[in-house]
Amino acid sequence: MKCTLFCKFESEKDIVLQGANQTGWRANVTPEIFGNVERDLQTDLKMFMRAYIDRMTPDFVNLSIGLRAPQLHEETKQLIMKVSQAFFVCFMGQVPTHLIGNDTFQEVDFVGITSSICKYAVMVRKREDLAETIKKAFYIAKTGKPGVVVVDLPKDVQRAYGSDFYPEKIAVSGYEPDTSIHMGQLNKALDILNHAVKPVFLIGGGVLIARAKKEMTRLAELTGVPVITTIMGKGAVPTANSLYVGNIGIHGSYAANLAVGNCDVLFSIGTRFSDRITGKTEEFAANAKIIHIDVDAASISRKIDVDVSITADAKKAVCALLEKAGPLCISEWTDEINRWKKEYPIEMREAGMTPQRIIQSINELFKDAVITTDVGQNQLWTTQFLDIDEKKQMLTSGGLGTMGYGLPAGIGAKLGNPHKDVIVISGDGGMQMNIQEMATAVVYELPIIICILNNGYLGNVRQWQEMFYERRYSSTCMRYRRSCETGCNRPDHGCPEYTPDFIALAESYGAKGIRVIKAEDIKAALLNAKQNKKTPTIIEFIIDREANVMPI
Repeated sequence: MKCTLFCKFESEKDIVLQGANQTGWRANVTPEIFGNVERDLQTDLKMFMRAYIDRMTPDFVNLSIGLRAPQLHEETKQLIMKVSQAFFVCFMGQVPTHLIGNDTFQEVDFVGITSSICKYAVMVRKREDLAETIKKAFYIAKTGKPGVVVVDLPKDVQRAYGSDFYPEKIAVSGYEPDTSIHMGQLNKALDILNHAVKPVFLIGGGVLIARAKKEMTRLAELTGVPVITTIMGKGAVPTANSLYVGNIGIHGSYAANLAVGNCDVLFSIGTRFSDRITGKTEEFAANAKIIHIDVDAASISRKIDVDVSITADAKKAVCALLEKAGPLCISEWTDEINRWKKEYPIEMREAGMTPQRIIQSINELFKDAVITTDVGQNQLWTTQFLDIDEKKQMLTSGGLGTMGYGLPAGIGAKLGNPHKDVIVISGDGGMQMNIQEMATAVVYELPIIICILNNGYLGNVRQWQEMFYERRYSSTCMRYRRSCETGCNRPDHGCPEYTPDFIALAESYGAKGIRVIKAEDIKAALLNAKQNKKTPTIIEFIIDREANVMPI
């Protein structure tokens, strides 16, 4: 099994690097608070285990932002881990046990902070409990629904000598994940599917986590059932596949949302029915029988009442379905959905350099790539227009929607996939949340391509202010100055210059900077950046200041 240890600061770095040299493990020293993002995104299909070592201090409070994500990554996608069936064990340094509870310098209640956002959190108070606790931590993290476990290690426990015995097996009272599939429920689900006239598959991020893309595509093609995805599930089947309808939800396609509204069987796999896809739950798939497969029993019937529930790993369930399923006679239904797709496509009809044209150029020029997004309009446009297949994948923050995700995610993706092109799609606001990570990309000589869609606003918030608050723009204009007139609700030629200058900023880090203002220069800029093999490249695309994400 391959393991990566991530550590912070010199004291932990020295210990880990020495140990790594002896064991063959790889140690990365993360320089900033979003090292946890880079940590999780050093994935393609090969990182199965992760451990993180941090010292005691408020650094852990920063880390806890990243810990939240793996609990959310089914579909509205999480902050961090979309790609792999990865689990994460975090070892935290704590003050000595005799000082705990005394408001000691840099004492933090790690277990208290993380208990609500982790799968399991525990403090080791005795040296003799250390081996069993570590074994339990990895067992809980990797079984059932993969997740985060935090182990809090007081300084005196770390320094104490003891036995090197490590148990081969462990039993955890009250925790026994069931890996079997209830065949009676599976057969019941198949019977409902076989009698359907208007069925659809609704696929979430759980299918990607279970590494079931190929199996899911085979199941869709075997049955002929159309596939709709959440944002986190996009890529479960290639977007070019004729059975793929589109994303569901607030910014999803007309055809996808209409298909769910009119289907008679909704067969969902690996999704937790986020509010971003259901809207009013009483109206969601109101005429359909709902089948729900999820590895987490707590996610089933939590928001949407289902007719058939199956608690199982997505890949195992899909493989079991492949053994029993067959073609369905639903050509009239698929023809109707295809008509909706043709008549009501998602498209930006404006002239000039639109986000759609930029992303379509990325589709054409990068065939073997990882694309990461930040959060906001840039993310939503990417999920609408990006093509994904077996050689291309998308990483995005869905669960928490954390601005600043895109750049550190791209760094992690490139470290884990050095032979793939890595493109970061960000807004001008989100890019500044973790701009310091440009230094990390330069130091590690990572030729990632960072596409900034610069409209001079915090665009997603501005869009809502325009559409729902009568253009009462507040704290969203990135050109605002204290001397500006109050009540400004639209850009004009008298606006101050934008700050910062992203091209000068890129060059100050030792990276390359390109500014694009004309649509005909999009491809040339991307190809120019693609030739840069040693340093990151920022491409700043100056887009329409009031471009909106539609539909909504």
